[in-house]
Amino acid sequence: MSWAIARTVIGIIGNVTSFFLFGSPIKEVAYRICKNKSVEGFQPYPYIGATINCIFWVFYGIITPNSTLVVTINSIGLFLQLVYLAIFLYFSKQQRRKIALFLLAEVAVTVVIACIALLAIHSKSTRSILVGVFSVLFGLILYGSPLIIMKKVIVTKSVEFMPVWLSVACFSNGVIWAAYALIKVPPTMRIDWYILISNGVGAIFAAAQLILYATYYSSTPKSKTSDDPKKPKGSKPEVQLSEV
Repeated sequence: MSWAIARTVIGIIGNVTSFFLFGSPIKEVAYRICKNKSVEGFQPYPYIGATINCIFWVFYGIITPNSTLVVTINSIGLFLQLVYLAIFLYFSKQQRRKIALFLLAEVAVTVVIACIALLAIHSKSTRSILVGVFSVLFGLILYGSPLIIMKKVIVTKSVEFMPVWLSVACFSNGVIWAAYALIKVPPTMRIDWYILISNGVGAIFAAAQLILYATYYSSTPKSKTSDDPKKPKGSKPEVQLSEV
């Protein structure tokens, strides 16, 4: 089996793990918010970070040879992030303004970088470098955004609002895409350092989150939903992380 085929196979596996990464909040976050009609202690920042991350990886994949698999999964990821943010916008009046401002800022940054890359830079390799650097930056924001929640986990000694499957998906996804980046294929025959750095660091961040989850899982109080007759309807969860 040639290295090109091996890279394609790993990229397909990466698409599967990335789909689980992007889809992991559906049950633990999106469904719970819709069911309880409240964002409770969940924060929109991971999904805001994932939105700009997906935008730039789609852009990077379009202008970089042999990167179709990067485009496909990040297009799906972008759609899902916008769905999650729509849920936050609908159920959290306090966060609407901040979410809208973040999204407007992301659109502005995307337009500026796209104009520079497509209009001011004529070399394809230089375009890939510019967009690749920003892709790494926003990729680190995606993987690092749960660090905000990690601080709360340490303070409250509760992992109620740190979805474990998101961390598992991040770790698996980071390892697989790092392997994908290490395989050299024509026409460049180079390691894709942008994908490697972003996902390698992401795997390290995710491993830290899993260690934290294992450490504080036993000390997390059992949550009670509004369906629990012993708990007054509409009351807040036992461990309430700050809503910004």
